[in-house]
Amino acid sequence: MPVSIAVIGAGPSGFYTAAALIKSVRDCQVDMVEALPTPFGLVRGGVAPDHQSTKAVSKAFAKTAAHERVAYFGCVRLGQDVSLAELRGIYDAVVLALGAPLDRELAIPGGGKLGVHGAAAFVGWYNGHPDFADLNPDLNVERVCVIGNGNVALDVARVLVKTAAEMASSDLPDHAAGAIHGAPIQEVAIIGRRGPLQAKFANKELSELGGLADCVPLADAKDLPDGVTGPMSERTRRLAEKNLKTFRGFAARNPAERRKRLRFRFYAMPLEVLGGDRVEGLRLERTCLREGRAIGTGETMDLACGLVVPAIGYRMAPVEGVPIDAETGVVRNRNGRVEPGLYVAGWAKRGPLGVIGTNKSDGDDVAAQIAQDAGQGGKPGRSALEALLRGRGIRWVAFRDWQRIDAAEIAAAPPAAPRRKFVRINDMLEILD
Repeated sequence: MPVSIAVIGAGPSGFYTAAALIKSVRDCQVDMVEALPTPFGLVRGGVAPDHQSTKAVSKAFAKTAAHERVAYFGCVRLGQDVSLAELRGIYDAVVLALGAPLDRELAIPGGGKLGVHGAAAFVGWYNGHPDFADLNPDLNVERVCVIGNGNVALDVARVLVKTAAEMASSDLPDHAAGAIHGAPIQEVAIIGRRGPLQAKFANKELSELGGLADCVPLADAKDLPDGVTGPMSERTRRLAEKNLKTFRGFAARNPAERRKRLRFRFYAMPLEVLGGDRVEGLRLERTCLREGRAIGTGETMDLACGLVVPAIGYRMAPVEGVPIDAETGVVRNRNGRVEPGLYVAGWAKRGPLGVIGTNKSDGDDVAAQIAQDAGQGGKPGRSALEALLRGRGIRWVAFRDWQRIDAAEIAAAPPAAPRRKFVRINDMLEILD
């Protein structure tokens, strides 16, 4: 009897795990259980719409989904349509590949005001994620503050300042395109507590800002050190040197050479979101570094803005029956093993770190563990899940159904764009009907 395995979550960690399982576990059936009709997770809903080359990894994931030993159960919500306990009862092994879809809270006074939108929600909104289709951020503002010094902060800032022509070859949904390109935004400030050498920007994404059609990237020369010093790996040193060179180029730019500005503000720690019910500004404290930590100096400034997007990290949603480490916010595990028959991979295992390909090693590890632990199988798996869902009147989306939705999105695309996304689940299901 084949070893039956359920992988919960159809993002990168889920697909890398499924691919590794069909290679490592000779006789297995792998069922991918996903809350949305659409597969690919952050590749579809998190990667910036103007970075289509990064989304190309979905072609490899599609080959995995089409494998004869893999089945896709889209539109099946864990904890609502089926419980983890039920899945563990009918599968020999269950892998949690749920990611970390929720924003870390901006824990400063005023962090809950209207006009503060975490990056997970804001990126989901402009990527057409159904959970954030109704976010409706007010972009009738002149300045946006993006808090964070990682690639997500760069994505948010870049999408907000690019022209409609620059985004024409993206899959930016119509509702977001209309709001962004009609907004009076003049400046986006990217705010970091530490300095340019500590920023986690990839240099390719950072350098890309230098070629924007209607926006000039700016840095303050006073924030830039003479060189890269201190103990660090050679890889980290090379990245820091590249980024420092790029920032020096930004510091030499003329603020008046483009209509919009993208300004890097280093050594600035957010203290308070200002305003009444709605955001009116951000109070910042000047910092200095001591042993790599940002320490407040007591010098403050108020920066007027109408929208604040904290890109300060993600956390996973709680799942009944899953032990979460209170300190790290991830599933308690031993290199992927949670309990007998229960495993974890990706961000739910190690936190929101790395790039898409970083998840591959997690999938390889879990597949090796299941191959070692599972024995000869014995639980019914797929047939039992199908019977359970039918008995509850739950309609699931198979991978061939997703391919029909995919084809409809591609067919509806405007010139130069790869697709026009459906952002409502009902609209996707109507295609199937």
